[in-house]
Amino acid sequence: MTSIDAVVIGCSAGGLQALKQILPTLCPTRAVPVLVACHTASDDLRGLCDLLSAVSAWPVREAREREIAAPGVIQMAPSGYHLLVERSGELSLSIDPRVSFARPSIDVLFESAAIAYGTRLVGVVMTGANHDGAQGLARVRHGGGIGVIQDPDEAEVDVMPRAALAQAGADQVLPLVRIGPFVSRLIDQRSEP
Repeated sequence: MTSIDAVVIGCSAGGLQALKQILPTLCPTRAVPVLVACHTASDDLRGLCDLLSAVSAWPVREAREREIAAPGVIQMAPSGYHLLVERSGELSLSIDPRVSFARPSIDVLFESAAIAYGTRLVGVVMTGANHDGAQGLARVRHGGGIGVIQDPDEAEVDVMPRAALAQAGADQVLPLVRIGPFVSRLIDQRSEP
């Protein structure tokens, strides 16, 4: 069975509250990189990272150009930049045009991660008010990765999870309280010899 070597998470409207619920429970025994694209109106993510670090099992920080996707660290896409991950695990930032009216784009992050990690990736799409993430999650699943979508019926804004479900389908549709434990269990089960 293929190990899970990275997790990508995408959210938009209502994303801060959703992240505050899943990050405390995303704590597998084996540390993997967690990359997050969250649409936010703020130009400065320091406050958001500090807030999420206070509730997360792992540190949360803003991703930087040319750093490595670090196991046991939650790296957030900076405001105004697309976040991409290379096959080497190196991160890059881009100011290419907005995708689905967004930069950072969830689709851009998920598509690059699907190429970099293939079957070793879990993609999670949560609350949001547009279709960003649907195409990216389809790429994750097409590449053999696992797709998880927040249950649209409990999402603060259900447009994003419904769009992802319609375009990509899902391996699991879960309420927020079950996403972190599910992903953690998946990582640990696939780490066993």
